[in-house]
Amino acid sequence: MHKAPHTIGAVLNPFAYIASRWTPSPRIVRRAAAAALLMSVAIVITGGAVRLTGSGLGCDTWPKCTDDSLVATPAQGFHGAIEFGNRMLTYVLSAAVGWVILAARSAKPWRTALTKLGWVQFVIVMANAVLGGITVMTGLNPYSVAGHFLLATALIAVTTVTWQRTQEGDSAPRPRVPGPVRKLAWAMLAATFVLIAAGTVVTGSGPHAGDRSEIRRMPFDWSATAHVHAVAAWVVCALAVAMWLVLRVVDAPLDTRARARDLLFVLLAQGGIGYVQFFTELPELLVAAHMLGSCLVWIAVLRVALSLRERPAGQAEIPAQGDPQLSTV
Repeated sequence: MHKAPHTIGAVLNPFAYIASRWTPSPRIVRRAAAAALLMSVAIVITGGAVRLTGSGLGCDTWPKCTDDSLVATPAQGFHGAIEFGNRMLTYVLSAAVGWVILAARSAKPWRTALTKLGWVQFVIVMANAVLGGITVMTGLNPYSVAGHFLLATALIAVTTVTWQRTQEGDSAPRPRVPGPVRKLAWAMLAATFVLIAAGTVVTGSGPHAGDRSEIRRMPFDWSATAHVHAVAAWVVCALAVAMWLVLRVVDAPLDTRARARDLLFVLLAQGGIGYVQFFTELPELLVAAHMLGSCLVWIAVLRVALSLRERPAGQAEIPAQGDPQLSTV
């Protein structure tokens, strides 16, 4: 059987074609994963800027900015520029995710688990882009806005896991702490997700609707939802303190205990911002800081959970099998 010409192979399977000619260093793979994580946080912050500046309908249609223009026009002014800029950042995020997929696919040996995580990132980015379009076309429906943020949170989770996996091998995970401690970590992860979800309800019923016009809000009392959100935050704090204490009792590795300590610092800062913004009637800058804090809390909780197991890096150095030019993505 004759091999297909290189040009045809490059078209049919560009990732395998590039992988057969380029081998990124482990540092490049880690940097690619870090860039995707950074961009997944940046897209949340710029999305918050769109809402907090009332620019949610700066581009009043999707995928074009107006019925007649793909880009923002001078007539749309500041709000159009902010909304269009956020849309353009999605392409930067997509490029970062593409870099992760390409670097993981080209690594020797092929990091198949990392490649799959990269494709999961891509699917979430595309799904959130579509949901963002639905959000615009439904006039910033608060439930769609909440879903948009939760998908972004899911992306941060996957990019964080990917970044961690670049520093590990590909063997089966090995626990570093007793089983009950790992169960506590799962409880903390679940409570943190509930906390973030409750925050979207506070946002959906609060004053920052995302546009200067009259926008439909969630039919809940904003003050009551804020108190529920605060209770969820205290639950997460209690679990984080318990985790920090338990890790000391079981003599967990120093890096794990350091991550639990860092989580406490992040929670303390985030809680302080939350209470200040509540009693100062939600100034935009503090709300933006709280959104950043939400991302950092989520990342910190994930890092604690991920540090409770290990995959020795030496296990990843087994040569890949098969002809790289005949492999699939």
